[in-house]
Amino acid sequence: MVSLHRRVRGFLLPVLLSGVLAGCGGAPEPAPVETEVPEAIAGMQAGPAQAAQAAQGQELGTPNKDRVATLGILNKRNNLTQDITMRPGESKRLGNLVVKLSTCEKSLPWERPQEEGAFVQVFVEERASVDEKPAWHKVFSGWLFKNSPALNVVEHPVYDVWVKNCAMNFPGEEDPSALPASSSSAANASGSGSAAD
Repeated sequence: MVSLHRRVRGFLLPVLLSGVLAGCGGAPEPAPVETEVPEAIAGMQAGPAQAAQAAQGQELGTPNKDRVATLGILNKRNNLTQDITMRPGESKRLGNLVVKLSTCEKSLPWERPQEEGAFVQVFVEERASVDEKPAWHKVFSGWLFKNSPALNVVEHPVYDVWVKNCAMNFPGEEDPSALPASSSSAANASGSGSAAD
């Protein structure tokens, strides 16, 4: 009797599993195309991060307008990920998703642990019910952190957004492309450090 149940289970499990997977098949959805941000969202006020910086009157490091954040976007329906690069104040639309970046920050070089974060707002165009037209809804507004993503999470059934990078420098930090090739070539260029002198 037990072996009969095992045989039936061994036969039905692959058949049921293939039937379920066949229902999920089909061509993959195309990647969303960047389009215009709706006026209702584009005209919204900036988040509290920019207001706090304006009140402070000074910025440490790269000016806010020159910082560049790289955010990752995941569409959980089709498992497509996409990176977007934005400057503070910009909004980008991908299909029925809009991401607004207010600012991005990273820890001072001597602070531990090092962290990078961005203040973002996420809007999704969706229907509240079957009978209603799609409308834009704010699904997230707050700080997202690269090294501690669990501190604040975009809780949405379809989309996930996370910080990948905030490109900025602090006073005393050199741009890696501006550094000399090696210390010996820099010493030779200045006329010191050579045995032939």
